[in-house]
Amino acid sequence: MNGVVEAANKNIKKIIQKMVVTYKDWHEILPFALHGYRTSIRTSTGETHFSLVYGMKVVLPVEVEIPSLRVLMEAKLTEAKWCQARSRVFREGDLVLKKILSFKPYSRGKWTPNYEGTYVVKRAFSGGALILTTMDGEEFTRPVNIDAIKKYFA
Repeated sequence: MNGVVEAANKNIKKIIQKMVVTYKDWHEILPFALHGYRTSIRTSTGETHFSLVYGMKVVLPVEVEIPSLRVLMEAKLTEAKWCQARSRVFREGDLVLKKILSFKPYSRGKWTPNYEGTYVVKRAFSGGALILTTMDGEEFTRPVNIDAIKKYFA
């Protein structure tokens, strides 16, 4: 193949060398290095390896969560419709669960719960912030972002 495989391996090896902390963890970095290599544009063709194989541009995981203009156009959604589809409405008195955002030193690994509580929405602001109280009526001192909340159905 005229050294093409050797050149590809050399480039992947360079990517891995820049990413690893110790030589023992290279196998954990390999999938990320391959993803980066396959989705980066080659100067010789002006295309990615992914687009040459599958005939379309790759959609990165971040584009699904925060869609780019290309993803919105393919889904035929306007940005306003996409925002409406993602918006969630909380009202005073709703029961909610709050995402656990900090690391607990005595966690149970993958069995650690992701949400805590049952809390009550005391006040909902238009910008996406909520004031929560416990079931006993104790109020949180800081508002909580709506992204860290999900409804609790009893």
